[in-house]
Amino acid sequence: MLRELSIRNLAVVEQVTVSFHHGFHVLTGETGAGKSIIIDALSLIVGGRGSADMVRYGCQKAEMDAMFDLPRMHPVWHVLERLGVEASHDEMLVIRRELTSQGKSSSRVNGQLVTMTMLREIGECLVNIHGQHEHQSLLRTERHLEWLDMFAGDLLIERKQTYKAVYKELQQARAALRELEDSARHNVQMLDLYRFQIEEISNAQLKVGEDESLAEEKRKLQFASKRMDNVTEAYSLLYGDAGLDALNKAIIKLSDIQTYDPTIVGPLLEQLQSAYYQAEDAAFQLRDYRDTIESDPEQLATIEDRLDLIHGLKRKYGESIEDILVYYKSIVVERDKIENRDEYLEKLRNSEATLYKSALELAEELSKLRNHASTRLAESIERELRQLQMPNTIFSVQMDRIKQHDQKETAVVLNSNGCDEAVFMLAPNPGEPLKPLNKIASGGEMSRVMLALKAIFAEHDQIPVLVFDEVDTGVSGRAAQSIAEKLSQLSRRCQIFSITHLPQVACMADHHYEIRKQVVNQRTATSIKEIMSNTRIEELARMLGGVEVTEKTRHHAQEMLDLALRQKGA
Repeated sequence: MLRELSIRNLAVVEQVTVSFHHGFHVLTGETGAGKSIIIDALSLIVGGRGSADMVRYGCQKAEMDAMFDLPRMHPVWHVLERLGVEASHDEMLVIRRELTSQGKSSSRVNGQLVTMTMLREIGECLVNIHGQHEHQSLLRTERHLEWLDMFAGDLLIERKQTYKAVYKELQQARAALRELEDSARHNVQMLDLYRFQIEEISNAQLKVGEDESLAEEKRKLQFASKRMDNVTEAYSLLYGDAGLDALNKAIIKLSDIQTYDPTIVGPLLEQLQSAYYQAEDAAFQLRDYRDTIESDPEQLATIEDRLDLIHGLKRKYGESIEDILVYYKSIVVERDKIENRDEYLEKLRNSEATLYKSALELAEELSKLRNHASTRLAESIERELRQLQMPNTIFSVQMDRIKQHDQKETAVVLNSNGCDEAVFMLAPNPGEPLKPLNKIASGGEMSRVMLALKAIFAEHDQIPVLVFDEVDTGVSGRAAQSIAEKLSQLSRRCQIFSITHLPQVACMADHHYEIRKQVVNQRTATSIKEIMSNTRIEELARMLGGVEVTEKTRHHAQEMLDLALRQKGA
């Protein structure tokens, strides 16, 4: 539910903060007092379109804040999680919208910046605003099937998900089939290219890691002479007078005096002997390594040619040999598709036909469930309309197959929802034909039909806040009373707000708010406050009697409140 709404510098509202409760709220006031501005603020909160002229004259920006208290299982938490907005079930959900005098807008949810698209998606779970002449989602023909499916319940939703998965595969198969059918000339051109590339890569006989080993071998051959000279010199130094001979002489000298001072000379002698053997072993290894060094200009040229070939292939087909081989496999597949085009076409057509058959069977099952649900929906709405003083109204859901749109095929057309189109039809008066819901001309009839539809679907869409902007326009007498009673009943399932000029509706509310416009310091400002007891009686008397409030209108207002209390108690 909506706990609190704060508005600053929006149109004639300078600053207003108001708290709300559970149940049925009415907002009343003189014409032009600014009742619609409250609705505008809520609309902006949930992602409605704003403009610079909505900002109060002389101010830099308008600010709106709304605080919602929502149950743990409400769908909005899943939406917030999917959008990456941090939120906790144990805390209030706070939405802030700012609109500058330059027409720029910004939005935050729990302090986190969100885009307008994100805000609208969140707002669709929180508030539904119904205006007298607005074609809301319930009145948009393209959404009637969605509402029917929602009414049908979990079984249809489950079957619909299964259908959507098969339909997605069908679309992918059709896309692949169209691509193959539409690319005949292009494929002939590509076939020659693929064949050339396959031959070029295949002839290279590439091996993973080959380029690295060749580069290492190239370095060795490039510096063969330098390696030979340095190794030969190192070997000569070890076997020369300054090498092993010098160590041997040092060992002989120390051996002669070892007996005189064994504690010191003995360890030194052992170190020199160990060094001699290690140096001798290193010399032998240098000799063997020197014998393996070869200078082979032809081998070097062969390696350089091979590396140039590999580098050329890398420039064309990938950054590494692994990438080239992956590309090679892909073009082999493409070549096979082109060379065996007829075979692939047949395979794709068979796959498309199989998937279409499966999707059609699921779509037909959806149609049966929808037809059954459409009868129940019509009965439910007619029952609601009887309570709203439209006893002779006939409601029907017209179910049709999706139109062919100039297609010559006789096959059933499928889309992401199946093979059905649904249109809500209404005949308000006896003897009149059924017409699409959005073709109803009477404002009073439209108001009651909208209310009946919302009473049915409020149980399914889980939107906690419903706003009716003068939904009672065009009705009076018993019809007005029935609308008031229906709004009161609906408020047991969700929080209801209604802007009204009818005392029959206002007296049925659980909470009454008066919106008043006044001039302060030569500036017009709108205020809103909750009224109770005597103040509420005065407001109802004004709505009954107009400018002049008399004892009779006050008495009538009190009587209406008493009757409303008894009616709600019953």
